[in-house]
Amino acid sequence: MTQKLTVSALVRNRSGVLLRVAGLFARRGYNIRSLTVSETEHPEFSRMTVVSEVEPEQVKQVEAQLLKLEDVIKVAHLEEG
Repeated sequence: MTQKLTVSALVRNRSGVLLRVAGLFARRGYNIRSLTVSETEHPEFSRMTVVSEVEPEQVKQVEAQLLKLEDVIKVAHLEEG
Protein backbone atom coordinates (compact mmCIF):
# COMPACT_ATOMS: atom_id res chain seq x y z
CA MET A 1 0.00 0.00 0.00
CA THR A 2 1.40 3.39 -0.95
CA GLN A 3 1.71 6.37 1.32
CA LYS A 4 1.80 10.08 0.67
CA LEU A 5 5.34 11.41 0.39
CA THR A 6 6.05 15.12 0.70
CA VAL A 7 9.65 16.20 0.22
CA SER A 8 11.18 19.63 0.18
CA ALA A 9 14.45 20.11 -1.68
CA LEU A 10 16.81 23.05 -1.71
CA VAL A 11 18.23 23.20 -5.23
CA ARG A 12 20.44 25.48 -7.27
CA ASN A 13 18.34 27.82 -9.39
CA ARG A 14 19.50 26.50 -12.76
CA SER A 15 17.84 25.22 -15.89
CA GLY A 16 17.38 21.46 -16.01
CA VAL A 17 17.01 20.88 -12.26
CA LEU A 18 13.22 20.48 -12.45
CA LEU A 19 13.63 18.02 -15.33
CA ARG A 20 16.08 15.87 -13.35
CA VAL A 21 13.85 15.80 -10.25
CA ALA A 22 10.69 15.01 -12.23
CA GLY A 23 12.61 12.39 -14.21
CA LEU A 24 13.65 10.59 -11.03
CA PHE A 25 10.00 10.19 -10.02
CA ALA A 26 8.95 9.20 -13.55
CA ARG A 27 11.65 6.52 -13.89
CA ARG A 28 10.36 4.89 -10.71
CA GLY A 29 6.75 5.08 -11.85
CA TYR A 30 5.67 7.56 -9.16
CA ASN A 31 3.02 10.08 -10.13
CA ILE A 32 3.74 13.61 -8.93
CA ARG A 33 0.48 14.81 -7.36
CA SER A 34 1.73 18.30 -6.54
CA LEU A 35 4.84 20.29 -7.40
CA THR A 36 5.77 23.76 -6.20
CA VAL A 37 8.97 25.61 -7.03
CA SER A 38 9.90 29.07 -5.82
CA GLU A 39 13.03 31.13 -5.49
CA THR A 40 14.44 31.52 -1.98
CA GLU A 41 15.65 34.75 -0.39
CA HIS A 42 18.94 33.95 -2.15
CA PRO A 43 18.26 34.08 -5.91
CA GLU A 44 20.84 31.38 -6.66
CA PHE A 45 18.66 28.80 -4.85
CA SER A 46 15.08 27.54 -5.20
CA ARG A 47 12.86 25.49 -2.89
CA MET A 48 11.08 22.59 -4.57
CA THR A 49 8.23 20.77 -2.80
CA VAL A 50 7.02 17.50 -4.33
CA VAL A 51 4.02 15.42 -3.24
CA SER A 52 3.78 11.85 -4.52
CA GLU A 53 2.61 8.35 -3.52
CA VAL A 54 5.30 5.74 -2.79
CA GLU A 55 5.66 2.42 -1.03
CA PRO A 56 6.58 2.98 2.65
CA GLU A 57 9.88 1.13 2.31
CA GLN A 58 10.93 3.42 -0.56
CA VAL A 59 10.69 6.77 1.25
CA LYS A 60 14.34 6.81 2.35
CA GLN A 61 15.46 5.58 -1.06
CA VAL A 62 13.68 8.43 -2.85
CA GLU A 63 15.29 10.95 -0.49
CA ALA A 64 18.75 9.44 -1.04
CA GLN A 65 18.31 9.39 -4.82
CA LEU A 66 17.24 13.05 -4.83
CA LEU A 67 20.40 13.97 -2.93
CA LYS A 68 22.51 12.27 -5.61
CA LEU A 69 21.10 14.54 -8.32
CA GLU A 70 23.24 17.37 -9.62
CA ASP A 71 22.29 20.74 -8.07
CA VAL A 72 20.23 19.25 -5.20
CA ILE A 73 21.70 20.67 -1.98
CA LYS A 74 19.38 19.42 0.77
CA VAL A 75 16.28 17.19 1.04
CA ALA A 76 13.76 17.05 3.89
CA HIS A 77 10.86 14.61 4.31
CA LEU A 78 7.84 16.60 5.50
CA GLU A 79 5.43 14.62 7.63
CA GLU A 80 1.79 15.50 8.24
CA GLY A 81 0.63 16.43 11.67
